[in-house]
Amino acid sequence: MKIKSILVKSIAVAAMSVTGLVVANNAGSNTAQAAIVQNDASVVTVNYVSNNSISVYNNYENPVATGQILASNTSWKVIKTAYDSKGHKWYDLGKDQWVRAKYVTIGHHAAATQTQTTAPASTQAPAQSQTQNTQTASNTSASSYTSNASGSEASAKAWIANRESGGSYSASNGQYVGKYQLSASYLNGDYSAANQERVADNYVKSRYGSWSAAKSFWQANGWY
Repeated sequence: MKIKSILVKSIAVAAMSVTGLVVANNAGSNTAQAAIVQNDASVVTVNYVSNNSISVYNNYENPVATGQILASNTSWKVIKTAYDSKGHKWYDLGKDQWVRAKYVTIGHHAAATQTQTTAPASTQAPAQSQTQNTQTASNTSASSYTSNASGSEASAKAWIANRESGGSYSASNGQYVGKYQLSASYLNGDYSAANQERVADNYVKSRYGSWSAAKSFWQANGWY
């Protein structure tokens, strides 16, 4: 799963500061402009404990709550990083599902008892709650796991595995590990074949809804 670098985009760009904020000189004064900047995180963990959850918003420029929430101590994959016109930092968890950076910390935290390490599925309802869509973090190797993928789903899964690693559980490429080239943080230290299969199934179900949908995305984008 090789996430491509997000292209730096901006609105009326004049210059970019060291913090990533786009600044334009407007009538002799510096005015911050909302902008998507270079992504600085692959995974973030919700750390807002006052309400044990945070809200998801539809965009970072004029944010409106979508009604979905993310529970504290859950981890999520990041697609984009951006700043709004007030200088607030935001993260896109996929398909324009934004959260304020102040409520999350960068990285996957093993201390979380339940984590969701992938962005909400583009083919399903976005950003489901912790009780609906979670993945248990564990330092103990999963001794056995049987995937329920069959027929066209099993074929799509095998197709992706072949493109990602040639079907090798021991393949590695930087932070990406194993048969499905999962981020090492997703596997939580357990690189067993059983855990790779389990985490890959959970990742694809959560993000795409099915292996067939993941294959279509891979074919269009070169990664999943």
